[in-house]
Amino acid sequence: MSTIRSIQAPAAVVMIRPHQFTPNAETASDNAFQKVAAREEAQAVAEAAYREVTAAVERLQAEGVRVHLFEDLGERDTPDSVFPNNWFSTHPGGHVAIYSMYSPSRRRERRSDVIEMLKTEYRVQDVIDYSGLEQDNLFLEGTGAMVFDHLARVAYTARSNRADPVVLERFSTHFNFEPMLFDTADAAGLPIYHTNVLMCVATEFALIGMDAITDPRRAAEVRTRLEESGREVIALSHAQIAEFAGNAIELSGRDGRILALSQRACDSLTAEQKARVERSARLVPLVVPTIEMAGGSVRCMIAGIHLSPRH
Repeated sequence: MSTIRSIQAPAAVVMIRPHQFTPNAETASDNAFQKVAAREEAQAVAEAAYREVTAAVERLQAEGVRVHLFEDLGERDTPDSVFPNNWFSTHPGGHVAIYSMYSPSRRRERRSDVIEMLKTEYRVQDVIDYSGLEQDNLFLEGTGAMVFDHLARVAYTARSNRADPVVLERFSTHFNFEPMLFDTADAAGLPIYHTNVLMCVATEFALIGMDAITDPRRAAEVRTRLEESGREVIALSHAQIAEFAGNAIELSGRDGRILALSQRACDSLTAEQKARVERSARLVPLVVPTIEMAGGSVRCMIAGIHLSPRH
């Protein structure tokens, strides 16, 4: 297993700890992964989510990942704030993007203190803000909508309400990515709301639900593009995608690369799949069943920092 740091696997991340977590009714219409909490359970659900984020942060820190933890006290009514990867992303060379969000409640998640921290702690050259495109109903939800190959400069993107081709083209021009757009369907035939639910691109491998890409020719092109970039393609089933096996992120820890994913996701992988992953990254499962009620998992909880530290 390599201990060399990879541009694909950040060594620092931003996470948000919610104090009033609840699955967001506003996003349920196009997120088939969500579960609804009963009203009387609300306080217990919020407390459980708080504990899960706390434990996840501690586990990542124990692995040597630098975690910038921000609190969401719930004053702005931001039920999905635990998923900061959707409203901003960072890129080598000092570039930051702020994104346009599909659901009005999610637009309140954008925080100037997070951006100011990045500018203070890391070398930031420019911040490009796409949030004004919300007025034109044009949305692109960050590293939920796009899964980046930072090495080969490809932005894999599943077409959805949350990933508009016009904004994708604009982003790709600004940030020097090749956009690779495709249509998807889950086991029930519904479009998958975010690309990072069905695929994860790591340094030496990619986890991907090939069967979720509806056009077989396009699926073959995606596989070829991944293999050309040196990735071993590990195909996930629809059932594994439903268990969030695709919603993982490779990080650089103290002792080499790790793959952070949920315990549920890890349990869904076969022994052979785990062995293939662990040739280049150690599996680090995090227990986040309450957070997963909101339709996202570990990848959604982590905004990777691909910037150079100032110190």
